[in-house]
Amino acid sequence: MSERYVLDLREVDETRVAVVGGKGAHLGGLSRIDGIRVPVGFCVTTGAFRRVMAQVPSIDEPLDRLSRVNPDDRETIRTLSVQVRRAVEGTAVPDDLAAAITRALARLGERAAYAVRSSATAEDLPTASFAGQQDTYLNVVGPTAILRHISRCWASLFTERAVTYRRRNGLDHRTVHMAVVVQRMVFPRASGILFTADPVTGHRKVATVDAGFGLGEALVSGLVNPDVFKVRDGEVVARTIAAKQRALQAAPTGGTREVAIDPRRQEQPALTDGQVVELVRLGRRIEAHFGRPQDVEWCLVDDGFQIVQSRPITTLFPVPEPVAESGDQENRVYVSVGHGQMMTDPMKPLGLSMWQLTAMVPMFEAGGRLFVDVTRRLASPASRAGLLDVLGRGDPLIRDALETVLDRDDFLPSLPDAAPGGPPAGGPPAAPAPIETDPAVVTELIERSRASLAALERDIRTKTGPALFDFLLEAFEEHKRVLGDPLSIQAIMAGMEATWWLNDKLLEWLGEKNAADTLTLSAPGNVTSEMGLALLDVADVIRPHAEVVAFLQDVEDEDYLDELAKLPGGAKARAAIEAYLDRYGMRCVGEIDITRPRWRERPSTLVPVILDNVRNFGPGAAERRFEQGRQKAERKEQDVLSRLRALPDGEHKADETKRMIDRVRTFIGYREYPKYAIISRYFVYKQALLAAAERLVRAGVLAEREDAFYLTFQELHDVVRSNQVDGRLIDRRKDAFRSYHALTPPRVLTSDGEALTGAYRRDDAPSGALVGLPVSAGTVEGRARVILDMAEADLEAGDILVTPFTDPSWSPLFVTVAGLVTEVGGLMTHGAVIAREYGLPAVVGVEQATRRIRDGQRIRVHGTDGYVEILP
Repeated sequence: MSERYVLDLREVDETRVAVVGGKGAHLGGLSRIDGIRVPVGFCVTTGAFRRVMAQVPSIDEPLDRLSRVNPDDRETIRTLSVQVRRAVEGTAVPDDLAAAITRALARLGERAAYAVRSSATAEDLPTASFAGQQDTYLNVVGPTAILRHISRCWASLFTERAVTYRRRNGLDHRTVHMAVVVQRMVFPRASGILFTADPVTGHRKVATVDAGFGLGEALVSGLVNPDVFKVRDGEVVARTIAAKQRALQAAPTGGTREVAIDPRRQEQPALTDGQVVELVRLGRRIEAHFGRPQDVEWCLVDDGFQIVQSRPITTLFPVPEPVAESGDQENRVYVSVGHGQMMTDPMKPLGLSMWQLTAMVPMFEAGGRLFVDVTRRLASPASRAGLLDVLGRGDPLIRDALETVLDRDDFLPSLPDAAPGGPPAGGPPAAPAPIETDPAVVTELIERSRASLAALERDIRTKTGPALFDFLLEAFEEHKRVLGDPLSIQAIMAGMEATWWLNDKLLEWLGEKNAADTLTLSAPGNVTSEMGLALLDVADVIRPHAEVVAFLQDVEDEDYLDELAKLPGGAKARAAIEAYLDRYGMRCVGEIDITRPRWRERPSTLVPVILDNVRNFGPGAAERRFEQGRQKAERKEQDVLSRLRALPDGEHKADETKRMIDRVRTFIGYREYPKYAIISRYFVYKQALLAAAERLVRAGVLAEREDAFYLTFQELHDVVRSNQVDGRLIDRRKDAFRSYHALTPPRVLTSDGEALTGAYRRDDAPSGALVGLPVSAGTVEGRARVILDMAEADLEAGDILVTPFTDPSWSPLFVTVAGLVTEVGGLMTHGAVIAREYGLPAVVGVEQATRRIRDGQRIRVHGTDGYVEILP
């Protein structure tokens, strides 16, 4: 039986994307929903497109070049895409295909007007909308014109914007095919777009309707401002009526024309409230059919609404799956784990499941990120204040977002007091009993942790196959025991509470803001700040050897350490780098995701930082720097205590402050150790799991080792047990992971899908300043270096680091820079702690800092008051 190249819309549905493209498949699905009217039409299939492409002369060479071109090379893309489009448009439609299209037109009415619409296989998908990437032609009349416009639609797969979009999204031009939808034109009184969830806040129960007169293209192209209606629970809850001076209408000779609206109609709403509510009711039916919120294009024709397109809203942040309790319909509030852990990038499934299995509280996944359900603690008056206090001290924006939820009286019930729960958002639990200020406590805790790690390393060596996974499940219980050690939590809280006490009391008694920032300089035993200083010592070994320095400047692959040893001075350099990796090689950017490459796996990551240290510092900088910080903290202590003694009741105030200074210097360094211990254990788990994945590759079960990262821990366990894997699941997970990069995770998320970022309620910053959270005192002015990838850092002494977030792996950069600005962070997150240790003025939690500050601009960081000025 020969292939059918023309299919009626009613013959297809959303399962036929490969045959009729995203738009055609969705329109077919829409036409099957009871009560939804779709203009009649047909699809010219992707098979027809492939057949025509096979006849296009000399197209392979420009397509090959397009698949290799840099997406930022606009000139080359423009030249090649014009070449491909001309070739496609110039290729005749085969006679039998033209005849099939003409027959379909005859059935629907040959002299009627039609919309000819592109429908690519990579558009209107849950992970990528590709909206506006290909072309649509309206009011096309007659078979000759329609055939010409079908060729134009095929060619529009290669517009400059479509080619660039595919290159940026990692899609191969040859794997995307173009179908074309031909539909009877409707000539609406009004048209527009319906979002079945609020596209700005993500609220799933609020629908938004944009409406204007005439054809919807006027709104899409930005020719007119629409009327905007918001609907909740079957009622219009907000409306903005625009002055609509122009509209697009069908032109008598084909195509469209712009017309002026009668001044008396311009400020009349395009729809009545009743029509808006009716439209949203239809939208909810469409949403239920497709199973996710939709962006729907509609037309109001004389006798009601017709739907001309529906696609998923791809920008909404997903909602975590509800708690497993069946039928649980309660409203829920979730707090982002990534904002507390300084890693807001998406994580791969193995990384997510490993963090869930080793965390102290249940965590829920959405959009490749983890969230903690704080509903019960927020709804209970007794635990609410403590939750808001701990989260607010860490990140005021989270507190503000939670207070916004609490202000809505109807969202959360008031519950009886919650049972003593785990930590909020992965943070510390309620304050434990006090602890003696004794350095031996920290020494004992570190010894316990090291012994546990050594036992893990010893016992895991003999475990393979399913036995490895059974062993790891036991190891995760030991992991949680180490993490939840009451003495460890007491030590962490002692350092944090002493910091808060010093800041609060010295502000009250001496008018000093953030005094603890100076008092904690060069605090002993901080494994993260030691890591940054230790790389200065590595630079000291390398600096005298010119050939080694020159060699490192050209390093591109990961086995450079072998080559290094052959150079004069190279053996010493290699030994220094190896010793550093032995101590810190388990770290990396985004280290809470076990699938991220560690420094030990990718040692070239450290080379730019080592070279910066060679260039920017002299010998002995690490020791000198630590000693300078220690002396500055000592001088600050003497100054504060002498000023306190001059106050009423001064001796008592000075004694209490001295006790707190000793306390903070004893315990604040330990604050960084538990994370180091977790990541050390993670590296052991990872090496064992990669060995298991390697065996699966050798057995032909997995295509490559890293495919294991797209399975959860339990799924990988099942694959090891059965020696079978669902390759399509891995492909779907890879697509989903790619799509999650485009989503911005909110600090707080509700079960209604509302994403809340919070706001700073402050008016003490100058006009135009970027407001954030002050975490390390002082003011500094310098060149902003906006760095998204640590491996691409190129810093000069005195630069100010501007980056989305800093986990401990960024601390080697802190020795060079003069200040820090991040988009994410709190008073006790790692970047803030290390900034204080090194005496760097720092402001964190600055919304969109990496977009609002340009690389190379001069900025002034006010680390005491919490804002950043962009200087002329």
